[in-house]
Amino acid sequence: MADTSDHEPHARQQTKKATASGWIGSALEYYDFFIYATAASLIFPQIFFPKTDPKVAIIASLATYGVGYVARPIGAFFLGHWGDTHGRKQVLILCMFLMGFSTVAVGLLPTYDQVGLLAPALLVLLRLVQGFAVAGEISGASSMILEHAPFGRRGFYASFTLQGVQAGQILAAAVFLPLAHYMPTEAFNAWGWRIPFLLSFIVIIAGYIIRREVHETPAFAEEGAHGAVPKAPVIQAVTESWKDMLRVMCCSLMNVIPVVTTIFGAAYAVQPGYGIGFEKDVYLWIPVMGNIVAVFVIPFVGNLSDKIGRRPPIIIGALASGLLSFGYLYAISIHNVPLAIVASLLMWGVLYQGYNAIFPSFYPEMFPTRTRVSGMAISQNLGTLATALLPALFVAVAPPGAVNIPMTIGAITLGVTVVAAIAAWTARETYRIHMNDLGNPSAAPVPKQEYERLREQAVVDARAGKASA
Repeated sequence: MADTSDHEPHARQQTKKATASGWIGSALEYYDFFIYATAASLIFPQIFFPKTDPKVAIIASLATYGVGYVARPIGAFFLGHWGDTHGRKQVLILCMFLMGFSTVAVGLLPTYDQVGLLAPALLVLLRLVQGFAVAGEISGASSMILEHAPFGRRGFYASFTLQGVQAGQILAAAVFLPLAHYMPTEAFNAWGWRIPFLLSFIVIIAGYIIRREVHETPAFAEEGAHGAVPKAPVIQAVTESWKDMLRVMCCSLMNVIPVVTTIFGAAYAVQPGYGIGFEKDVYLWIPVMGNIVAVFVIPFVGNLSDKIGRRPPIIIGALASGLLSFGYLYAISIHNVPLAIVASLLMWGVLYQGYNAIFPSFYPEMFPTRTRVSGMAISQNLGTLATALLPALFVAVAPPGAVNIPMTIGAITLGVTVVAAIAAWTARETYRIHMNDLGNPSAAPVPKQEYERLREQAVVDARAGKASA
């Protein structure tokens, strides 16, 4: 029997460089993506839509947030194909350029008072470009890191993709905090909100500098050397791995938790129609603190998944965070800021990370190298598309003036997380499968004792500096 460990990456000097590239690139891209999400909840209803009906303005603004997710499956098909045929490195650089330019353009848009309906039309167009671009980021970055990581440490290193995403969200909200707090409301609504978008020009420069330094992954290079790069990876992924794609779609419904926390929760807390009356700058601290906690929790959970497997943290995190959504929304409803903060820290900062930290390794491990980016990108973005339309649905079923909003929205949230947990439970465990056997349903896992030996050796190598750039 061949030694399958020969197919594991041995060029350890690229491991940390690839991880840093994924972390920083994801942080920069999701800074762009989430400043839009923050603005859609707090600012856009007042400046891009008619002011005659607050409910309509809120729904329309949150719907433009969802439009970005509508473009994701389209971007996933194109960028997934690009990543599986041209390489992980090229697709990540392309994503950075598309995201950076579209976000800067949002900061230059005229308002509804200036150009009427043209303003929301242009806003929707740029949001479509954002959604298209971000569709390839997580799948490309996760595949890049996973394929550079040593066996036994894939969960730990891949988790830094999502740690970067959380850091990008922290930066997005942190940029808004001093502006919302210190600027007069009139000035902030007139031009202050544009500053975070225009600062995204840094993404275009920094992203290219960072990502051009990383080598293509050994797994993809080996596919090319053997002539195994597919001409139609999307078709191959669907025909060979449709069951796993369906599982990823269902697991990706876990995006309902950040939607409830940062999108609907923000609108529920601060929009005048709901009458809760949270101050905008006070509420912005809730996702900031939740993400700060998540930054520390994510690598711990990623490392844990290398010891006990991918499925247990995902299942527990899904069910527990779904249950806690009731408490979070109740805290907002009674205007209890400390309770809302504590509930957010537990629901989003800790429990949700059981899923969030693991999927960057769990998803790509379901697919073989030749279709990894396509399989993950398409199925994940189709799943998140469904949840991205939830903010507008939440406002529709629990509009301003509705009774028992926490129970209504909490019940929907819990139902969605149960579906995700069941999907993870039906998946095969992948953490002890060698790189070249990933995507093979009949592949035998490495025996536990041998796996532990290899994992400990990878830890020793990293501490000795063999995995450094």
